[in-house]
Amino acid sequence: MKLRPYQDEAADFLFCRDRAMILAPVGAGKTAITLTAMRDMLEKGFVGRWLVLAPKRVCTDVWPVEGPKWAPEMPIAVAVGSPAQRQAAFSADVDVVVTNYDNIPSIDPTGFDGIVFDELTRLKNPSGKRFKHLLKILDQFHIRWGLTGSFTSNGLEDVFGQCKVVDQKLLGRSKGAFLQQYFYCLNREYQQWVPLPTALESVMHAIKPATYVLEPGEYKDKLPELHVVDMRCTMDMAPYNKMKRDFVLELGQTITAPTAAVVTQKLQQLAGGFVYGAEGAEWLTSHKYDLLKEVLEENQHDNTIVVYNYKEELAKLRELFPKLSTMDDPQAVDKWNRGETELLAIHPKSAGHGLNLQFGGNKIIFLSLPWSLELYEQTIGRLHRSGQTKDVWCYNIICANTIDEKIQSALRDKRSMSELALEELCTGTN
Repeated sequence: MKLRPYQDEAADFLFCRDRAMILAPVGAGKTAITLTAMRDMLEKGFVGRWLVLAPKRVCTDVWPVEGPKWAPEMPIAVAVGSPAQRQAAFSADVDVVVTNYDNIPSIDPTGFDGIVFDELTRLKNPSGKRFKHLLKILDQFHIRWGLTGSFTSNGLEDVFGQCKVVDQKLLGRSKGAFLQQYFYCLNREYQQWVPLPTALESVMHAIKPATYVLEPGEYKDKLPELHVVDMRCTMDMAPYNKMKRDFVLELGQTITAPTAAVVTQKLQQLAGGFVYGAEGAEWLTSHKYDLLKEVLEENQHDNTIVVYNYKEELAKLRELFPKLSTMDDPQAVDKWNRGETELLAIHPKSAGHGLNLQFGGNKIIFLSLPWSLELYEQTIGRLHRSGQTKDVWCYNIICANTIDEKIQSALRDKRSMSELALEELCTGTN
């Protein structure tokens, strides 16, 4: 298979740098780009063996599938599963070992000198245990590459950790020093930091030499159009308003929310027609599912992905749609891409990265929106990516006058930060 011109350019960018990041939209072919550069590094003797860190499903469903397409001469072992299975993969006579981020504490870096961080945003928290363990072994890898769709999806502060594992020279070694330089402290007790007026421009300028950015126009013009449609519904607001006001709701059981954070979750659940209590879930209304049925019927039950956030939502979907498939079903991805699945339920955290679902359909419905812009965009990107031949239709089911509208607004605000960051990096040449 042959890379597109922009992919060739991105692969060359990686090949020429020991420490680099690829910032490209969902479906732009970051895996193909990286496999090509990895293969060339092996052929030239600049790297002896590669380690790839990725989300678990990306490890099992993306790298072993894309590898034979773009670098068939570069064998890949997937180190996922039991300790014995992971050890067998690490001991295999292969050029590339792919493992998931949860396995970082058990990684023996011996024999590896190149590392790729797929979905780099998984390393945005420098105070996390796996991040700290990774730092202990990072010096073993003289080649470090990171791949991401947008590392500012949830705010500028997230950029530090991601850049640190690639190259500490970009934004420094200390998170505190980074915050002092680019932010001001709004509340020290709660460690609330707000970017300075020039922070975005300064941070993007600092990381630009190590970052290849695929400009949106160059890529998006090659994809079918994405249509985002907000579908609004209503419900009886009395239980919702009582929980919002009192943090307590009497149903078949007493539902309590001891903190503002918990009440926020309860309100999102109520907007979806149910609420969790100590004795299980209580259902109040099926308004979102009535609208879901209408959308499916209007689309003549065309193959559709339904995105849920709570287990109770999945349980209701199973009840209403007995033929519903999930990502836990055997060969779920293959069956979907063969057009054999009419309704596929996915969760943003388990299926929001790396999966190629563009061949089985072009419609996606969010029962409830995630707070994370990254997960929202990545989930849509399972369909709206290279290889999709039809316009993609994304339906957001939103309950009017509820927290659904607040989440929608928050996603818009975070999108603004993401788009501004991209503009800063795209200014001038890479």
